[in-house]
Amino acid sequence: MADYLAEWSLRTGIAVEIWALPQQPLPAVIAEIVHGAIRDVLQEVERQASARTVSIALTVTADRLRLTVSDDGRGMSAEAFEARLHGRRAQVAGLGGRLTVNGVQGEGTTTSATVPLRKGTAFLA
Repeated sequence: MADYLAEWSLRTGIAVEIWALPQQPLPAVIAEIVHGAIRDVLQEVERQASARTVSIALTVTADRLRLTVSDDGRGMSAEAFEARLHGRRAQVAGLGGRLTVNGVQGEGTTTSATVPLRKGTAFLA
């Protein structure tokens, strides 16, 4: 993921700040959904946000994964992201999680996803 973020930043001219990425690999199904969500959000930032910087934090605790992608762009509403993120929102919900978008006009947009992680589920052995 770090390589993808560096390439995206170079291509778009939008700086990427990585606040946190997990050291341990994620279960494949969760990694696919999380990486896809990051790509989808970055595409919308590139297309609509007029941002200079995007900050990404992906943290994993014993019981929860949390993804936060924030930009310093125009501050778009959830509706502006909905077409792009509708499928991802459904995937996150299918894992028992939640994906939200909060924009503040003139101050940027934050997209957050949380997914519960429980030992003994299909996702964690």
